[in-house]
Amino acid sequence: MKKTLIASAIAAATFSGAVAAQESNLPTVYGNIQYALTHTNVDGAGSTVDHFDNGTTLGVKHDHEIAPGITGFLKLELEGINADDKAASSGIDKLDEAYIGVEGDSFGKIWVGSDDSTYERAVVKIGNFHEVGSDIFGVYETGEGDLVQYETPSFGGLTLGAAVQINGDGDAANAKKSYPYQLAATYAVDALSVSVAMDSNDGADDANNENSYGLAATFNAGDLSITGEYQTRKDVADIYGVIGAYTLGANQFALSYQVNDDDVTGDKNDTVILQALHNLSDNMYVYVEGYLSGADGATYYDDPDGVTAGGDERSIAAVGAVYYF
Repeated sequence: MKKTLIASAIAAATFSGAVAAQESNLPTVYGNIQYALTHTNVDGAGSTVDHFDNGTTLGVKHDHEIAPGITGFLKLELEGINADDKAASSGIDKLDEAYIGVEGDSFGKIWVGSDDSTYERAVVKIGNFHEVGSDIFGVYETGEGDLVQYETPSFGGLTLGAAVQINGDGDAANAKKSYPYQLAATYAVDALSVSVAMDSNDGADDANNENSYGLAATFNAGDLSITGEYQTRKDVADIYGVIGAYTLGANQFALSYQVNDDDVTGDKNDTVILQALHNLSDNMYVYVEGYLSGADGATYYDDPDGVTAGGDERSIAAVGAVYYF
């Protein structure tokens, strides 16, 4: 073989290797479009039908090796697209998540920016499960922005987490410097996982900055999982609930029950949610959800039509579809 051909072959191999290396370091682009149609009825008041964007997002994420066993990463996720009505949309106009961080096998994971908080990830299981979303969520106030979060590696099934929100002058709602923090611990063994968490609520824009405490436990038995959840905050509210989810092939069925006991008003409200979800493919699913809520307060649920004062019972029937990549 002539030297020129050998040189060309080496150059081609070098070029293809460089291209492969560049491609392997490309960021991952992901996203979804979510549509939902709901019929909401408040007993003794009114009813409405709504078709809406249920959280369409577009994001990018990337990670790379800084040193052996140490990885740097970022994530940027945007929403506010209003995919159901282009006349009402101004494009992507809202931030959902944005953070950078470093992760290592020996020291764990630390990241900075906007993300689901340590408390939420640990104990808010039922509120984050459904597609349209429960009216009962949490009793904590520390938000998802300006966070520095840390999570340890697993020590025999035990993982610890901590977060602090850095509110400088003018950042917090009360325009005062504050540093609310959260702590969490999760222990997973075999089919059982138990999490406890607290939120100091030090950045709360009210006189009550009592700590929030939460507990969640999940038991997985093959295709069936059952989760119990409890949250409490003195002089604010107690939340407790249970959810069961069963997977049958491409289908998922779930039933949940939640109670919110309000210490301020003395009212108690509860919500039962039934879900049936079917995966059409690896990238698309459809679902049906039914919500039935009741409250002590005679006008607890707003009148959907805005005509009467409201009512003490509300039902929501929802259908939706999601395509994601």
